[in-house]
Amino acid sequence: MKKQQKLLQLKPKLDTLVNRIEQPEFIDNDPIQFMYAFEDKNAKELAGFFAAIMAWGRRDIVINKVDDLLKRMDYKPADFILNFNESDAEKLDGFKHRTFKPIDIYWLIKTLQSILKEYKTFEGFWEMCYKTSKTQDRELIAVFHEQFFAIHPETPQRTRKHISNSEKNSSCKRLYMYLRWCIRSGSVDLNTMNFMPASELMIPLDVHVARQARALGILKRKQNDWKAVQELTQKLRVLDPKDPAKYDFALFGLGVSGLEIP
Repeated sequence: MKKQQKLLQLKPKLDTLVNRIEQPEFIDNDPIQFMYAFEDKNAKELAGFFAAIMAWGRRDIVINKVDDLLKRMDYKPADFILNFNESDAEKLDGFKHRTFKPIDIYWLIKTLQSILKEYKTFEGFWEMCYKTSKTQDRELIAVFHEQFFAIHPETPQRTRKHISNSEKNSSCKRLYMYLRWCIRSGSVDLNTMNFMPASELMIPLDVHVARQARALGILKRKQNDWKAVQELTQKLRVLDPKDPAKYDFALFGLGVSGLEIP
């Protein structure tokens, strides 16, 4: 009880930070901007998916690289993916970001194409994974990883590493950031998907969020892994059971802006 009371003392301060940082101007310097660049639902969600899984390193570099990739798709990601054929593969030549290479983008596009043909929307595939996760009593991202790569079993191992798996104890930061973008509603997140409630989102655990959570005493685990995500999200659900992922803004903001909570 005392621990919960101590935790709740943080709520007003963290809520104030969320309100301060979750503002429209946040979008301009964040990879989420690519979801705002399109009107079509599939285009939004596919552009956002690539932006999220490539969100690795400095945000300005990530934004430049995602823009490079979308330019190769003629800024029509849904059309490009749905109509992709072998002759289009040359448009990916020379693309590189961190460990992403053309072969990885190729197989991700092939898989996404199959998803669009079968489910019509990317959300439809996520919904199937969500229902399967409930039936099997497994974590959503683990099922997503499994189902995603079951579509083309010939996908090389190197490409599979770009989609995290909670059953491998990965923090799944980028995929839960993507789901935050798609599921939550607010002045930043878009709520383009409704297959699961925001209350079930896990915190996207990056180094900034983890560092600040430990400084505030709401994360004890030293490794930034899936167990740490579970520990921190459980605490954040005490602060807001309906919307724990909103505290991503507060903890991320503390980490990158130099702000402090007394």
